[in-house]
Amino acid sequence: MPRPKDDFDTLYPYRLYDPEDVLAEDTMYTVPEIARLLQGLDPETQLDADTEDRIVVWTVPWLMSHADELVINDPEGDEPGYFGVQSSSRPADDIPEGADE
Repeated sequence: MPRPKDDFDTLYPYRLYDPEDVLAEDTMYTVPEIARLLQGLDPETQLDADTEDRIVVWTVPWLMSHADELVINDPEGDEPGYFGVQSSSRPADDIPEGADE
C-alpha cells in the first residue's frame, strides 16, 4: 500500500553499486552469491530461505541495470549461470549465430 513521504523520518538517495565495486575482476558468481555481496556479506554465508529469496529478488534488477558491464557463462545442464565483470584480461566471447534459437 503506498504511503505518503511524510510518514518517513528520513529519505536517502537511491544508490546502486557499480559491479567493479562488488565483484572481483577474475571471479564469476551465481546470483545468490552476488546478492550476498551486495548486502556486504561473504558470498558463502548461509541464509534462511526467505532471506535469500528476498535479496535475490533485489539483485535481479541490479544485474539487468549493469548488463553492459557484465559477462555470463554458458551454463551446462542444471548448473547455475555465473556472472562476472567484463575485463580486458578475459573479454566476452562473441555469441554464436543461432544461439537464441
